[in-house]
Amino acid sequence: IRTASRETAARAVEWLAEEGFRTFEITMSVPDGVGLLRELSRRDDLLIGAGTVTDPGVAQACIEAGARFVVSPAVVPDVATACRAHGVPVMLGAMTPTEVLAAVAAGADVVKIFPASSAGGPSHVKALRAVFPDVPLMPTGGIEPPMIEAYRAAGAIAVGMGGKLVDEKAVARGDRESIALVARQILGTAAC
Repeated sequence: IRTASRETAARAVEWLAEEGFRTFEITMSVPDGVGLLRELSRRDDLLIGAGTVTDPGVAQACIEAGARFVVSPAVVPDVATACRAHGVPVMLGAMTPTEVLAAVAAGADVVKIFPASSAGGPSHVKALRAVFPDVPLMPTGGIEPPMIEAYRAAGAIAVGMGGKLVDEKAVARGDRESIALVARQILGTAAC
């Protein structure tokens, strides 16, 4: 969830949860993202994590707020260290084979392939999977709902979706149905 307001982010989570989504990454670009994460983490029916974490202090604050996983767009070893100290899974971002190897060496539980769509899409994930068959890869960035199966067939363990799932303008204007339509399309394609 990446929105310009805390209220819009909270509304998007609520709508998507009502459609059946259970896992949410609250990015730290959301105003008061840590506070929203703390609020949502109180819900037993949701798995809430922190995203766009590039600083170990922010990782620590998110973990203290209840984050069950932490995601970084890059290889940040200090973020991985902070997460591992608390037994919290960490996903570090990578695009190249060198970065994937660095993410694994830093302690990533999952390597976030970012930005996936502009890096070559499913064929890029398939190429990485060929040389890193045991590394869990999760592509994010520009993934359209119809491409989920192609990413899974390429070897992705999951996909992350943001803007293609949550149209911030639609949420802000209260257009719940357009968000629900995309959510239903995704849930019809893959388990979330």
